[in-house]
Amino acid sequence: MAGIAHFSRFFLWMEQAEHDFLESRGLSVVFEDQGFRHGFPRVNASCDYQHPVRYRDWLEIVVSLEKIGRSSLQYRFDFKAEGSSAPVAMGKLSTCLCRLTGEGMRSTPLPEWMRQRLEISPGKAV
Repeated sequence: MAGIAHFSRFFLWMEQAEHDFLESRGLSVVFEDQGFRHGFPRVNASCDYQHPVRYRDWLEIVVSLEKIGRSSLQYRFDFKAEGSSAPVAMGKLSTCLCRLTGEGMRSTPLPEWMRQRLEISPGKAV
């Protein structure tokens, strides 16, 4: 009603930016490896808002991979509106690689081939 983006939109934008980040490295949020299905469920997400974003504003989202853990990834998302030097929001997202089975999910270490793809400029924007 106020003509600004609803706070929940930022979480959808972070998810899409995460997918784009992984795809830029030949990876996916859900994949098969060694005969097992794997995924990256989110274990934590937050977003701090500095300025309202109008629906007509174009946003640039800079994605940084801040930390690669044993089985986890921690992302940072910097949102900037076109023509503005001040960030409008900053988000964080943590995921954990899990093997998906009929019994549920179980955390599993990141395979070496995946680490190599992720460590290509891990702190750079997509």
